[in-house]
Amino acid sequence: METFWMELRLMQGLLAAFVLSGLIGWEREQRNRSAGLRTHILVGVSAALFVVLADTLILRFSDDAPQVRFDLVGVLGAVVSGVSFLGAGAIFSDRRGEGAKGLTTAAGLLATAGVGVACGLHLYVLATGATLLFLFTLGWLGRLVGEPLRKRPASGDQPEAE
Repeated sequence: METFWMELRLMQGLLAAFVLSGLIGWEREQRNRSAGLRTHILVGVSAALFVVLADTLILRFSDDAPQVRFDLVGVLGAVVSGVSFLGAGAIFSDRRGEGAKGLTTAAGLLATAGVGVACGLHLYVLATGATLLFLFTLGWLGRLVGEPLRKRPASGDQPEAE
């Protein structure tokens, strides 16, 4: 029964990642970007889960085998690499070769993973502060530089990546 309560406590980080990542995803959804609510929640909660699992493995097995090295930093690097690979798929050049699209989407996914990692480490104030900074950057700064809001596509149309 003690294991149940411990795992429930670990779920706090995932739930916080769900809420905070959802806020970032909601902002992207309102701007009709290709990576919206569900994508950002999946990235944030996955990052939190990987950190919680790594931390749990370290705590559970570090005393059993002193010759085995556990590396939480390696897990963080793997999360960053994985999300960066995902973000790279969101970036593409326009047909005229005049620039790249999807950079903000890719950066938003990486930022969301960072929020998830912070939640996985139970750093809720840091995660909330970072989320507010990201929302300010995506929302108000986007309006300041004149980024237009996109209308919702007709049913069947695909939203464009940024």
